[in-house]
Amino acid sequence: MSNRKIGIVTGGGDCPGLNAVIRAIVKAGDLSGFQSIGIHGGLDGLLTPVQASPLMVKDMDGLLIRGGTILGTANSGRFAAKAGSGRKRKVPQETLDQAKRNFDSLGLSALIIIGGDGSLSTAQQMFEMGFPVVGVPKTIDNDLDATQMTFGFDTAVACAVDALDRLHSTASSHNRVMVLEVMGRYAGWIAAYAGLGGGADVILIPEIEFNFPAIHKKITEREVQGKHFTIVIVAEGASLGKEKITADDGAPDREIRLGGIGHEVAARIEAMTGKETRCVVLGHLQRGGQPTQWDRQLCTRFGVRAARMVAKEEFGKMVALLPNGMMGAVTLKEAVNKIRSVDPKGELVMTARALGISFGD
Repeated sequence: MSNRKIGIVTGGGDCPGLNAVIRAIVKAGDLSGFQSIGIHGGLDGLLTPVQASPLMVKDMDGLLIRGGTILGTANSGRFAAKAGSGRKRKVPQETLDQAKRNFDSLGLSALIIIGGDGSLSTAQQMFEMGFPVVGVPKTIDNDLDATQMTFGFDTAVACAVDALDRLHSTASSHNRVMVLEVMGRYAGWIAAYAGLGGGADVILIPEIEFNFPAIHKKITEREVQGKHFTIVIVAEGASLGKEKITADDGAPDREIRLGGIGHEVAARIEAMTGKETRCVVLGHLQRGGQPTQWDRQLCTRFGVRAARMVAKEEFGKMVALLPNGMMGAVTLKEAVNKIRSVDPKGELVMTARALGISFGD
């Protein structure tokens, strides 16, 4: 067996497709002469006592379609590079030093970090401290600007579309307004894609300021047309004025937990229109379950490319889906530099508007 070893770690929130990436790295790495070592419980697994174990090709059966991550994950801990309100935070030097000692004692040649903006911000700091790191973009929010798409997004959209399909039947049966709140943090990709694919009448996203008179107008127009129900989808990061609605407990050492905007919107709509209005919050349902076929192949391509980057010693970079649809790489610094947002004047929004869908503006 080769004495070259790849460490694999999953960080941040869980996401459909994590196991598919792990599977691809292990299989491609094995054919390139690497042994894969799984780091358990996020990057804290590199701290003493170390939590790591070999990942064998024979153990990869069934992982392509399995949700979650066999390695476990964490979106807080001693490696958190972002705190409340998205503030960047330096990982303590003693934490990095301890992790480097354990990285060396495991005999690792490289570390592949699979995560979103927070985990990749940590990866950049680790690279600057001498860790040979490769990143893989993971977030259902699809908000990393350096890649055309992140894995987990397509599965989250599919979950939201399924919910909209189900809400249509109950909304029409009771002549109600149904509000669906979806994840996405400060980007409206899930709401925009799901709203278009699931036939929503109103789509509310962080990138477009909305107002309740415009929503009222849309509902009234539908009533005049004999359509006595309305479907509204709202991204958790959409705001009432300048303030975000949160389910935060005030902890200063982690990012704000958004949530609650759906109930606020539903209450205002019911007060305004007199129509019975209900809110459904999808929450973590979007992060669970089997990945879609699109996410499975995307994860496989990401994992294989990451293993090849290790073999070529292309460190300090993140795998990315390029505009031409091919796999490529960008620096970690580029990857975490800018949030990818929905363009209010882009083709996606213009398509929705052409169908009469309101963005509440």
